Amino acid sequence: MPSDPVSRTLLRANHWSSRAADHVTLTYDDRFLRRKVLTTAQGKRFLVDLPQTTSLNHGDAFELADGRLIEVVAAEEDLLEITGPDLARLAWHIGNRHTPCQIEATRLLIQRDHVIRDMLDRIGATTREITEPFTPEGGAYGHGRTHSHAH
Repeated sequence: MPSDPVSRTLLRANHWSSRAADHVTLTYDDRFLRRKVLTTAQGKRFLVDLPQTTSLNHGDAFELADGRLIEVVAAEEDLLEITGPDLARLAWHIGNRHTPCQIEATRLLIQRDHVIRDMLDRIGATTREITEPFTPEGGAYGHGRTHSHAH
């Protein structure tokens, strides 16, 4: 039995122009990886083997050894939409709890969390459960995702 094709190359969104041969749909948590076997929409398996753990974005593409491209698609997820008169203040409280947050002009999006929702409701936010792709802000200092106070 032949082994799965391998991708050691990630092309960032808007930095590739060929037509993708297939795609993988991944959640926000699944878009943080270094080495993993993925299965495409067409049921083809391939091994991702990147030099370091990497945060993938919607529209990125894996280049297989034979030149085929597999596009990364952000999966729809269960999220909490946050609106209110003072989004900057609400965003501060979310960030203070180290919760990934997608920041838009008129709303904030976070993964559903009943504890954070209760806190937001108590400080005047309007919250609503939605389902759509999740692409939160990356970490500061150009490091992508951050998981601790270590810099």
